[in-house]
Amino acid sequence: MAPTSLTTSVAIFFLLLLAIPICLEAKPLKLKQTQVVFYMHDWETGANVTAIPIAGLPKKPWAVGTFATIIAIDDALTETIDRNSAQIGRAQGIYVNSALDGSDLHFLMSVVFTNKQYNGSSLEIQGANRFFNKYREVSVVSGTGMFRLARGYAILETVYLDLPVSNAIIRWNVTVLHY
Repeated sequence: MAPTSLTTSVAIFFLLLLAIPICLEAKPLKLKQTQVVFYMHDWETGANVTAIPIAGLPKKPWAVGTFATIIAIDDALTETIDRNSAQIGRAQGIYVNSALDGSDLHFLMSVVFTNKQYNGSSLEIQGANRFFNKYREVSVVSGTGMFRLARGYAILETVYLDLPVSNAIIRWNVTVLHY
């Protein structure tokens, strides 16, 4: 026999009464802000290559400054500009030259932390990197571990660029909000 609407209403009422103390005890998550600065070493030539063109336009050179070139990266992230300084993680993903004039890279990458403070956490980066500008901004669209539900931005500054051989060091100043 199906329950009556009165029985169903009474059951729902008692369930709600039981839920009230649980909701009153629950503590809202506190939103935190974290700022971190690091250097990304993007090397297409020489020893320890970390960025490799994997696709591009037919009959055109596959290079960072050429429209439609896709580059896979696994770049070291360090505490200082020195390539041999303490490594805090890796930038892994791809960037695509998405401007007809070759002046804009679109980033899709994970910043994967390996240092003691953030080990195992990551930030997901997406956005336009107009690399000929002194400063540019990309979005932090998500994160994992310590940075779960992160959102924010990163200001990028090229501190070293050897365009003929496509090697660069980029200073990242990242600000994220997370729980």
